[in-house]
Amino acid sequence: MIPERFKLVFMSFLAIFICYIDRVNISVAIIPMQQQFGWSEAQVGIVFSSFYFGYMFTMILGGYLADKYGGKYVLGFGVLAWSLFTFLTPIFAYQGFFAIFLIRVLLGLGEGVAFPSIHSLYARWIPFTERTRVIAITNSGISAGTVFGFALTTIIITMYSWELVFYLFGLLGIIWSFFWFKGFSSMPSENKKISDYELSKILNEAPSSENAKKVPFKNLISNLPFLAITVATFCNNWVLFTFISYMPKYVNSDISIGGLGISLESDTFLILIILPAVIGVISLLIGGFIVDTLIKQGLKVIVARKLFNSIGFFGAGVLIYLIPYQTSVEITLILLCLINFCIGMAAGGFGVNHADIGPNYTGNLFGIAGSIGMIAAVFSPLAAGFILENTNSWFLIFNISTIVLFFGGLFYLFFSSANKQFD
Repeated sequence: MIPERFKLVFMSFLAIFICYIDRVNISVAIIPMQQQFGWSEAQVGIVFSSFYFGYMFTMILGGYLADKYGGKYVLGFGVLAWSLFTFLTPIFAYQGFFAIFLIRVLLGLGEGVAFPSIHSLYARWIPFTERTRVIAITNSGISAGTVFGFALTTIIITMYSWELVFYLFGLLGIIWSFFWFKGFSSMPSENKKISDYELSKILNEAPSSENAKKVPFKNLISNLPFLAITVATFCNNWVLFTFISYMPKYVNSDISIGGLGISLESDTFLILIILPAVIGVISLLIGGFIVDTLIKQGLKVIVARKLFNSIGFFGAGVLIYLIPYQTSVEITLILLCLINFCIGMAAGGFGVNHADIGPNYTGNLFGIAGSIGMIAAVFSPLAAGFILENTNSWFLIFNISTIVLFFGGLFYLFFSSANKQFD
């Protein structure tokens, strides 16, 4: 018999998977859309960034509502809403640039509740010794969604049209919502199918078994461990969403401006955007397992957090710096795979540190740090679009990413903690 918490983890993984296929499809679809609608590089950057204008606002709201009222309905209605907005994207795109900007903002508003809701659910459902592994499995939905989102979008566009991508992807979340509302609960004690053994295990070992009190906002701004998570989130997001937004365009861009010059119809295009994301999935799963194992064997939690975070940030920073100097597509592919491997390792660092410092505030802490981090997601595509518009080169985009990662890695290394900061 499958434990109920494992079913919850699987559905949460699917929610993140759907979240990312709906998020990244525009990164490939933007290529024919830009040609069809005549958008400039700066306008492309605005289309990418518009999603995060909405996303960062509901991350805080989603964490608050999930901690106060439970994550089931917050996550469920979030998936339902963003799936509807995904479905409507082609209709809005044909109404003009402001309309596509608006629907992307609405999509972001829907998706913003996903991660804080899931973290809030896990704080009540997942025993401490399973937490890093479970979050790694869930976060692998990011890379898995990116893989399938890029691949299916490319195939559908090549064989049919870019509009069909949004119609099909939108339907997936609507189907998911039906099963979610029917079979899951916010608290283990509310689940009618859970065994007495599993309920006892969760209540004894989960970081939080109660609804959160009011989050101590006044203490957050001066708390260095929380700021370390927030800075790491910001820096990670800068690089993550630059790559998610612009990787297909980089692969497709002409060699004369530093791109790889690979056609959308080419098998090489699919390999270059899919294989690195597959490596990211593997890294997340392996990294989460290793961190949990090391902690079980006696390694201090904070040592594990800092070690894996440093591998992720410093390793990826060096590798990103090397990309614009390469002339070989094969070497570039290897570098992209190694970058995704390193970034996956960081999930065992800042990515799960919220429940260490505030187990009863996990959803809120994740939402606040994530919302501040989303400022990077807003400005990194804008910056990339501006740089491409004015320099017609990818060189500076990669160098900025390296600097950002090194800063985030150092800040986390010096100021992070695994001790409880908020009671």
